[in-house]
Amino acid sequence: MVETSDEWITRRVGIKERRWAGPEDTVDVMATKAARDVLAKARVAADDVDLTIVATCSALDRSPNMSCRVAAALGQTRNQPCLDVNTACSGFPNSLAVAQHAIAAGSAKTALVIGAEKLTDVTDFTDRSTCVLTADGAGAFLVTASETDEISPVLWGAAPEMGDAVRINHAENDKFAQNGQAVFKWTTYELPRIAHEVLDRAGVAPEDLGAIVLHQANLRIIEPLARKIGAINAVVATDVTESGNTSAASIPLALSKLQERDPLPSGTTALLFAFGGGLSYAGQVIRVP
Repeated sequence: MVETSDEWITRRVGIKERRWAGPEDTVDVMATKAARDVLAKARVAADDVDLTIVATCSALDRSPNMSCRVAAALGQTRNQPCLDVNTACSGFPNSLAVAQHAIAAGSAKTALVIGAEKLTDVTDFTDRSTCVLTADGAGAFLVTASETDEISPVLWGAAPEMGDAVRINHAENDKFAQNGQAVFKWTTYELPRIAHEVLDRAGVAPEDLGAIVLHQANLRIIEPLARKIGAINAVVATDVTESGNTSAASIPLALSKLQERDPLPSGTTALLFAFGGGLSYAGQVIRVP
């Protein structure tokens, strides 16, 4: 569709494969599939969920929101809160923090946190700089109250002066666009500093970190981070090579695939961090169940 090649894509962003959803696989359908999967693995009934959050920036319908559709599809009968979070690619760690805060405040005991995106619906297939990146998918976490803190305090924020660097604007036909060089430069200079601050808040030394799961935007951003922050023992998730950029879905997808192929020992500390439109960012350290 555009002038490109496997060699060019691999060299620039490290992507080898992607998955595109079919017409029937809307954002809420994929989110529901991910929700059913995690509930089945945890042996938790849908009606035992107190809070459902869906992180997405690619839902074509404004209302009802995706989380309400997921709750209906799961057959939930309780009047529980359902929220959508749109901070684009940073949506999942932001949503995880909202769930953590709700549980800590006593407003919920069990929260379903889902990242789901159908970026192919908002992809400009004439733009070589972006159409080689985007893909579709969904992933989910189930977060429950516990006596010990398994999720560190979140570090979240935004760089508003970079707001137009990543966007899906109505004026641009509701298609994903970005200033890739600006984003790459921002991550090169800011990401190591912010990652260190996340680890400081978590009280985890870089050398004690067991895994790094970043937003899967570009392999050239992901691979150097462990070295830059001194996380010499960390396994680095590189699902971008297989799944491409799935925005808010990328962190749960990457961690779940890592766990399926080479499970991390229970209690392993994992840094989750993502950045996206706004330019918003969020990260925390979790202990793997």
